[in-house]
Amino acid sequence: MNCTPIVRQYGILNNDWGVFMPKGIPKKKYTGEYKQSVVEDMRKNKRSQNETATKYGVSRSRLQLWERIYLEEGPEGLYIERRGRGSKGRPPKLDKRIEEDLIAEVQRLRAENAYLKNLQALVLEDERRQHKKRW
Repeated sequence: MNCTPIVRQYGILNNDWGVFMPKGIPKKKYTGEYKQSVVEDMRKNKRSQNETATKYGVSRSRLQLWERIYLEEGPEGLYIERRGRGSKGRPPKLDKRIEEDLIAEVQRLRAENAYLKNLQALVLEDERRQHKKRW
């Protein structure tokens, strides 16, 4: 969101709905080491998520995410870069025999489709000829 001149002039970056992020300010990146130290400090000192978030200046939702990753994947999970959409990956390879069967079926269906198109064209042509003979 671009800042208007008034916002820039008076330094108004907060309102009732949240914080305006002027263009050009990048999002913060936290190292895995930092995330691990924050989560371990919270767990060791039995602090609430709100207290820890305030102490370290991170949002509570971000801290919740770090804690979930820490509990599910361990400390090494915090070192993995997780930006953008997750990849669905490539579909698994089919067994060679199944792939050959599918290719054969596609070829058979294409041939059947071509045959039916030709048959339909012949039937239409025959009907036109009979229609012309009547007149």
